[in-house]
Amino acid sequence: MIAVYRALLAAFLLGLWYVGVGTGLLSPLFFGHPTAIGKQIVEWFVSGEIWPHLALTIGETLMAFASGTTAGVLAGLWLGLSPRTLSVLDPFIKAANAMPRVILAPIFAMWFGLGMGSKVALGFTLVFFIVFFNVLQGVREVSPVVLNGTRMLGASRAQLLRFVYLPAAMSWVFSSLHVSVGMAFVGAVIAEYLGSAAGVGYLILQAQGVFDVDAVFAGIAVLTACALALDAVVTVAEAKLLVWQPRAELPRDS
Repeated sequence: MIAVYRALLAAFLLGLWYVGVGTGLLSPLFFGHPTAIGKQIVEWFVSGEIWPHLALTIGETLMAFASGTTAGVLAGLWLGLSPRTLSVLDPFIKAANAMPRVILAPIFAMWFGLGMGSKVALGFTLVFFIVFFNVLQGVREVSPVVLNGTRMLGASRAQLLRFVYLPAAMSWVFSSLHVSVGMAFVGAVIAEYLGSAAGVGYLILQAQGVFDVDAVFAGIAVLTACALALDAVVTVAEAKLLVWQPRAELPRDS
């Protein structure tokens, strides 16, 4: 039933959009037309125009997502288990996190060129800090009772990491991954938007340059669908890897 409710809500919102544009309450010049946007998406895929652009953007996103997640998990575990090192690096980490990462896009373009490297670098900076702070918090919130009990049983530092810290951090990791999926796409598309010769961000920029709002919304819709698909993969992985974690059952409608 949940899927039906979601479909009905989506249809209702699309209907409002369609009626608003059809009656003139919303200007198609600024809000586009749902039918025209759908036709643009179909035309892109049927003609094959979007495939190389989409492949590039997805490749950049996956590389940024994977590298940022790996580095964030490792750094979070390391500094979570090294309080003294964390206290030394803390102001530098906060300063780097406070920096608006979007302003790094032109710098990365100068360093790595207009190819894939600059897009992955920007996406990495967006994903890394989200995962890092979540893992760090997960390590910090490990129960002292569990730690002391495990130590009393003779667990080594490696065993503590494997059987206590990692399981405690995993739920925080997957919580951050759902946010990081969108951020990885944001990093890739913004970098493409600021300087590239290919990618979905480049298509959106070209459409904006000729005031083709339907193509702009079509590009946004394609990116949103890809982000939802990647988020669904993360959800499946979470269900498989965190099967041991108890979950509260939501109340059912009567």
